[in-house]
Amino acid sequence: MKIHTAGIDIGKYVFHFVGLSESGEIVIKKRFSRTQLLTFTANLSVGVIGMEACSGSHFLARALQGQGHQVRLMPAQYVRPFVKSNKNDYIDAEAIAEAVQRPTMRFVPVKTNDQLDLQALHRTRERWVARRTAVANQMRSFLLERGLAVRQGLEYFRANLPTLLNDAESKLSECMRTILLELWHEWEELEERITRANEAMARIAAESEACQRLQSVPGIGIITATALVAAIGNGATFRKGRDLAAWLGLVPKQFSTGGKPRLLGISKRGNSYLRQLFVHGARAVFSRSKRNRHRFGAWLNGLELRKKRSTSIVALANKLARIAWAVLTKEQTYRTALST
Repeated sequence: MKIHTAGIDIGKYVFHFVGLSESGEIVIKKRFSRTQLLTFTANLSVGVIGMEACSGSHFLARALQGQGHQVRLMPAQYVRPFVKSNKNDYIDAEAIAEAVQRPTMRFVPVKTNDQLDLQALHRTRERWVARRTAVANQMRSFLLERGLAVRQGLEYFRANLPTLLNDAESKLSECMRTILLELWHEWEELEERITRANEAMARIAAESEACQRLQSVPGIGIITATALVAAIGNGATFRKGRDLAAWLGLVPKQFSTGGKPRLLGISKRGNSYLRQLFVHGARAVFSRSKRNRHRFGAWLNGLELRKKRSTSIVALANKLARIAWAVLTKEQTYRTALST
């Protein structure tokens, strides 16, 4: 059977398949389990298979590519305009098959197993860091109710809390002391997990040439470099650095009409985790770097005179993201120092 384009609506156990002819007519509409789908597609001739980029899509895309099919993943929000009338799984699959034909459609690259492993490590570490902060804040609030204020700062918390808990004159009840000790043990366990995750990222970064090149960019360390490689690979999906910055949500949100351009605050679209890392890196560069040693130092000095500090930091994060894209795609190390 010859099918021009096909759309697959992905579920946990059930997959809906819709195939379109070259004229756009539906020539096949079926429901499969995962095993049935892969058996069916193994003997099928399809021009392009489209799917939404969601959980499980990268595994299925690699399996279909192994059968010789051309597979394209799309963000779900870009497929939504092609859904007609009411929504069901077959209509979603048909919308995917129509959307994948559009020449202006933006596609998501299929991630490798290594990228997915690295991304999972980042997601797990992110959850541990948030949980560590929550535990520390809960301990601070309990102590504050007893008249004991613990100042902010991870190092101060780590160094002084054990002494505070063991202080017999701190007027803590036995019940509260027991609760705080349990929370402290949980905090220490989370610290160990985060440390092991950091060490794993450091090993991966040391073995990756792309990560090594990215770390030559100011404001990008092991965590940002590995997170960026896990998300975009070699960066070939983006035509230029501005596209990457837009995907990270580091460009102004546009609301223009009647030929009157209007730019608002940053769009905050795309990968919020990566955007946060780039902004933190830009904040460090903005505050601590010696600008006369960087190619963008004069630009940053002029920007600081015209704009607010927060605006300048985000603009610098945008520039660092574009530099990172150039480092990945051109496979060259960033030259920090100015030529003399």
